[in-house]
Amino acid sequence: MKRNQPYNPFLVAGYYSPEYFCDREIESAKIISALENDRNISLISPRRFGKTGLVQHAFYKIAKKDKNVACIYFDIYSTQTLNDFVTVFAESVLGKIDDNVEKVMKKFASFFKSFRPVLSYDALSGQPELSVKIEMETTSQSLQEIFSYLKQSNKRCYIAIDEFQQVAEYPEKGTEALLRSYIQFLPNAKFVFLGSRQHLMNEMFLSAKRPFYHSTQIMSLSVIEKDKYFQFAKAHFQKNGFTITKECFDIIYSQFEGHTWYIQVVLNRLFEYRKNINKPEVIFYAIQELLEENTYSYQELMNAYSDVQVNLLRAIAKEKMVTQINSGDFISKYRLKNASSISRALKKLMDNELIYKSENGYIIYDRFLGLWLK
Repeated sequence: MKRNQPYNPFLVAGYYSPEYFCDREIESAKIISALENDRNISLISPRRFGKTGLVQHAFYKIAKKDKNVACIYFDIYSTQTLNDFVTVFAESVLGKIDDNVEKVMKKFASFFKSFRPVLSYDALSGQPELSVKIEMETTSQSLQEIFSYLKQSNKRCYIAIDEFQQVAEYPEKGTEALLRSYIQFLPNAKFVFLGSRQHLMNEMFLSAKRPFYHSTQIMSLSVIEKDKYFQFAKAHFQKNGFTITKECFDIIYSQFEGHTWYIQVVLNRLFEYRKNINKPEVIFYAIQELLEENTYSYQELMNAYSDVQVNLLRAIAKEKMVTQINSGDFISKYRLKNASSISRALKKLMDNELIYKSENGYIIYDRFLGLWLK
């Protein structure tokens, strides 16, 4: 096996190369074309559908084609304030525009007057690492300095911001308008806004009342076609001296309705067994093994919720999908409380992303949790 390649070809995190990325040819071509033709993009889909991998795949192709393009990705899911956002943004940009840390440090004097740079060295590699400290009172100025730094670059910049809907939750009023005011006047940079909370992303980009209204090309992700996914899986098993039958793959695909990450997790576990996958029992054994590994965390999670909320979760898990959650038949079938109690429980569980409303109805967001509850 070549160096810098994964031991298990079914990745559950990160991106290596096109060899370990399944399909999405049309979607990646759309992203590349939009960016190269000066269009920003909003990419919306549930979590673990492969948004991040798709963008990194598109960035990989762009970087191979044009060395004068800087591709920058960062995730703001953990950010709570504009100051958090600016810090993550700054640390993601630094080092991507200029070739080395020394060049970045030289530009601090002219561009980053409100920043306090912190230079450290990786304990294992000894490589220099640059982080920043931003005081709350200089957040707006720091944001302006980042955009000024990007604007002066002689490189074209493609910037992907993951979980972008998070900015709508910041306590600072006008954050969306502030970001829009900088982004629209940055000629050498185009943005990809990734989001998993569909209602928030739709509101941000499709409501005439919001600053980002109709400012991007909207994209959504559907599942990878089953036959293409099977050929991808089959090829990697065969390359390593094993096989997986179509019957077994169909069971996995059907169980998780094509949801990418969960399929990858099961394939990763099956590949670990280092044997031919030709019996359904092996599939169910792998899934049961994964559920047992998560039992403690799921039990602890359920302890944090009321009986009404847990019972609602269990009922949805048993149905797999519920279209009319306040219907009398559903409530009586699972001996749930009245419709108003269900509505309150549903709101809490949706806010905490345990339940997701898909196009066809309500489902348990975490497919493994759904199977565990069932």
